[in-house]
Amino acid sequence: MKLYEWDFAPNCRRVRMYLIEKGIEVEREECITPDIILKEGFRDQYVHEMVPMLELDDGTQIGEGLAIWHYFETLHPEPPLMGTTALEKAMISAWERRAYDGGMVAHGEILRNSHPALVDRGLPGYREPIPQIPDLIDRGKTRVASFHKKFNDQLAENKFVAGDHFSVADITTICVVDMGHALEMQIPESAPHVKRWYDELQERESVQKSKATHMPDGSQLG
Repeated sequence: MKLYEWDFAPNCRRVRMYLIEKGIEVEREECITPDIILKEGFRDQYVHEMVPMLELDDGTQIGEGLAIWHYFETLHPEPPLMGTTALEKAMISAWERRAYDGGMVAHGEILRNSHPALVDRGLPGYREPIPQIPDLIDRGKTRVASFHKKFNDQLAENKFVAGDHFSVADITTICVVDMGHALEMQIPESAPHVKRWYDELQERESVQKSKATHMPDGSQLG
């Protein structure tokens, strides 16, 4: 099997972190050009034209990070990252979605509607031009502020995002926070519990080894 990805993309990092936590090694292929456009061969290969995408040995294609998690969680249930009891599964799913919708999508609104390389590419997965909407930048910033308040309140009462154990909710949340850092949006002083959680997670191997290593042009980060 092979994982098609973009090293710099937080959605792809979500899958890398998960695989490291599980101890699963999968061949990876970078699918982005220096112009931040998916390679033509991949776009022809995968109709949805988005990464990450996991292709199995029989040619089956699994897109979306969440779907890839579910595939591997069924095959490799230990250590559990998506919960074991009905309540754990529900809480992890709820907080992972809050992180994705309220954080990942919000930061994406800012990036997609402000970056000069993404002019006419306001949404991923489209070949036809999708214009940028500058008003969505401010809306995205409002959503990011709400994200930090909501998660600060949650982490004031919990060691990890969804409770006492590390889970995919933490994976998505830290990818969101680091996406903010890439956009020069730091954890606000009003979110000390997010900062505490973030600093503690820096000790995890998956956090360190999943970080982006290079820009689309191949130049190294860090």
